[in-house]
Amino acid sequence: MAFADRSQIVRTSGRDTFRAGELMAGALLVALTATLTIRQLVPAEVVLPATVTLLFAGSAVTTGLALLCRSNRFRTMWLDLAGGLTFIGIVLSVLIEPDQLARLFSASDQPE
Repeated sequence: MAFADRSQIVRTSGRDTFRAGELMAGALLVALTATLTIRQLVPAEVVLPATVTLLFAGSAVTTGLALLCRSNRFRTMWLDLAGGLTFIGIVLSVLIEPDQLARLFSASDQPE
C-alpha cells in the first residue's frame, strides 16, 4: 500500500523545527485580548464586526511577513497562519447582521 510507505518521511533535527501551533495559539490569544479591549471601547453590538476586522488586518500583516520571508519553509508557516486567521474571520463574519456593520461605520451618534 502506497499510503503506508513511510520511507519518504524526512525527519528534521530538533533545532530546525519551528512551532506553527504555538504561533497560531499566540495569534489567537492576541486577538482575544484585543477583542476584550475593544469590548470596553465600543458598544456591544459592534464588537463582532470590529473583531472580524481585526482578524482580517492580522491576516494581511501576516501575509506581508510571509512575503518578506526568504525561506520557503517559514513562508509556508506564515501563509498557513494567515489562512487560518482569514478562515476564522470568514466564519465569524457569517454571524454579523448587516445593521451591526452599518453601526460600526456610522459617523454620527443620532438616535435611531
